[in-house]
Amino acid sequence: MSNILAIVGRPSVGKSTLFNRIVGERRAIVHDEPGVTRDRHYGSTEWNGKAFTLIDTGGYVPRSDDLIERAIREQAQIAIDEASAVIFLVDGSAGVTPLDEEIAGILRKSQKKLFLVVNKIDSEKREQDASPFFRLGLGDPIAISALAGRNIGDFLDTVTSAFGSNGAEESTDTRLKLAIVGKPNVGKSSLVNALLGKQRTIVTSLPGTTRDSIDSVLKYQREEILLIDTAGLRRKSRMKESIEFYSTLRTLKSVDRCDVALLVLDVKGGVDRQDLRILESIVERGRGVVLAANKWDLIEKDDLTAKAYEKSLHSLLRMYDYAPIVFVSALEKQRIYKAVDIAKAVNKERGKRVSTNKLNSILQKEIRLKPPSSSTGKEIKINYITQVKTHPPAIAFFVNEPKMVEERYKRFLEGCIRRHFGFQGVPLALYFRKKN
Repeated sequence: MSNILAIVGRPSVGKSTLFNRIVGERRAIVHDEPGVTRDRHYGSTEWNGKAFTLIDTGGYVPRSDDLIERAIREQAQIAIDEASAVIFLVDGSAGVTPLDEEIAGILRKSQKKLFLVVNKIDSEKREQDASPFFRLGLGDPIAISALAGRNIGDFLDTVTSAFGSNGAEESTDTRLKLAIVGKPNVGKSSLVNALLGKQRTIVTSLPGTTRDSIDSVLKYQREEILLIDTAGLRRKSRMKESIEFYSTLRTLKSVDRCDVALLVLDVKGGVDRQDLRILESIVERGRGVVLAANKWDLIEKDDLTAKAYEKSLHSLLRMYDYAPIVFVSALEKQRIYKAVDIAKAVNKERGKRVSTNKLNSILQKEIRLKPPSSSTGKEIKINYITQVKTHPPAIAFFVNEPKMVEERYKRFLEGCIRRHFGFQGVPLALYFRKKN
């Protein structure tokens, strides 16, 4: 199971500032006005080799009837339910407020691992401002300054202490782990049921609620494939954005556990921002991806329809156009096993290793034909290329001036690698290092 940390607290205590400090980029909007963080923000990061997903939630106002605050409260509660641990952030300059006490009572009932973190303690003299928070009954307060970065390292050591190092929790199970992901109501559960038939072999049903992912065994071509089913939101929700938020959280947890993700798209509904966000989360985590265009049986088509749809989808996806597309109908069971075959092929590509000799002999020809340029006019020399990793593949380029290699040239090199060596459906990491 992936490690998920949720930052929770009343409005304007510095949750987004802390999120940006940990993730290392300004992804959350930081403003003094309460309620600025309405959409949830997710960040994948790591500390001392321990990977985790961080969630920045909006200001938690338990009893408010305001429509926006109700939405924020509901999403914060979902984050608490799904998180491995919760950071309860309070404002040391303001002292303990009645709202802090109310939120502390809610968090105690959650039975989650809790870290009480007192923000805005920007000097040793201010340390005493953390003492009043002992009365919340949540253990020793951890004093930090998110804005100044004070004590952030010690704080991260503490909150990640229970997490395993990357790879430490990996199972010895060699079966392909295939996650079925996508927005609500695109046909994920129908696809899973079509693949498995009516009777499921339940391998893991996590305790707590029926909202958790269920793993099932698909027996196919004399092997077993583990299907990680994220199908369906199994609870009513008043807020449309909370459904999207919950769906995204479940997707993150499932993608963390899989080798390849089968992203189910609704061909009738088209591709939208949420589909692209899910695709980005798959790529960020280095998993293989296959696009399953579902409900193909409902489309009026001729011999050119599939080609036209594929071209338009790849144009929309731009930098992710390496993801293979398969047109399926879960209802009619059309091409559903072809999707599995493609997922198996993508998984093999994740483990592919290209020899250093091949990489250099082929890519150096491409580089000579189209050498890198720089805005300063200084010559950039790529001296040596080698693959440093698989699952997902990573290629290192040793360069005299690595910082001067432009993004568009990196995309050109990735295109050359894919054209010559494949890696269909697999994200590639390119590293540019100073020549020794």
